[in-house]
Amino acid sequence: MDRWQELEQRLFMRTFKRLPVTLVRGKGALVWDNEGKEYLDFVGGWAVNSLGHCHPVVTRAVKHQVGTLIQASSQFYTIPQVQLAELLVQKSCLDRVFFCNSGAEANEGAIKLARRYGKLYLKGAYKIITTYNSFHGRTLATVAATGQRKFQEPYIPLPNGFINADYNDIKAIKGATTAEVCAVMLEPVQGEGGVNIADTDYLPEVRAWCDEKGILLILDEIQTGVGRTGTLFAYEQFGIEPDIMTLAKGLGSGVPIGALLAKERVSVFSFGEHGSTFGGNPLACAAAFATLKFIIDNNIPDKVKRLEQYFMSQLTKLKQQFDFITDIRGRGLLIAVEFSDNIAEEITLACLKKGLLVNQVKPNALRFMPPLIITEREVDRALNILSEVLKEQKKEKL
Repeated sequence: MDRWQELEQRLFMRTFKRLPVTLVRGKGALVWDNEGKEYLDFVGGWAVNSLGHCHPVVTRAVKHQVGTLIQASSQFYTIPQVQLAELLVQKSCLDRVFFCNSGAEANEGAIKLARRYGKLYLKGAYKIITTYNSFHGRTLATVAATGQRKFQEPYIPLPNGFINADYNDIKAIKGATTAEVCAVMLEPVQGEGGVNIADTDYLPEVRAWCDEKGILLILDEIQTGVGRTGTLFAYEQFGIEPDIMTLAKGLGSGVPIGALLAKERVSVFSFGEHGSTFGGNPLACAAAFATLKFIIDNNIPDKVKRLEQYFMSQLTKLKQQFDFITDIRGRGLLIAVEFSDNIAEEITLACLKKGLLVNQVKPNALRFMPPLIITEREVDRALNILSEVLKEQKKEKL
């Protein structure tokens, strides 16, 4: 354990189980530790580093903004904030934007907006249907919305107003809908839940049900938005439009930012009903605008789609080689490999030793969230390391 890790053990609250590596530098899909060892990064800051580490277009934007104006508050107009809002509205099906600092804050805002709409137009309806295995954030309300008991247990009693239903089950959504429900909140792909993908008909069926009942559809695209799944926003792949959408993670290429977007008719906040001191600050908005514009101008989602096909085909070959791989699933560059046993932590540590960073999303599953600018050669390098580790695991099983 190096000096920095010893200090962390002494100083930090025990909220993160960190891997034994101290990262000091990054470029593209590579990072280096404080001893100079190189790693291929397929964690990507938890699906945050859309353009990899220190992409020139983001670096230039941040350097310029740091020397121009960092924070002014939303008491005043600032140009980067308006530029980013305009681009998001132009390229999505939504009409209004609110900026905050994280995905959890964006989802908090979505919950508040849905409740406000319910109070104004749905006779005070305030409950929101979410699904089991979902993940919507770490604040008290978003933990209550999250359909995973392990995140909720330490904080019971939780705020009320959330109903959990099975994912990919329209009958469960219908059965949970009462006169008190104002919205349904879903992830197109459940990232933290293990990379569980919505069935082709599921989101259209939920959309139709929300329309029938006059309630709102909120899509949490914190992890799936900004090109991650092969389209700019995942909803585009299902032929539907949400009433509310939340973004964060990949929007700022590592600079903290979240966004809440809504249709015009749903944008019912009045002055003073919601806010954020740091939300939409010029620095974060400049980074996000540079990121989003680069992704759009260079058609990165199409490249992601092609890489998904290659990545998945290579993983399928590994599945055929190792019988303890039970499932491979994903959309775009959000991919999971599931095992028959709880060996994900062991494999994660073995990959780390060989220079590959991966994420243990469940005791028996790994998640890959590399930068959207990775190459086939980098995919091959990552899978060669993974293959070596799996071969060693296979020998141990014999």
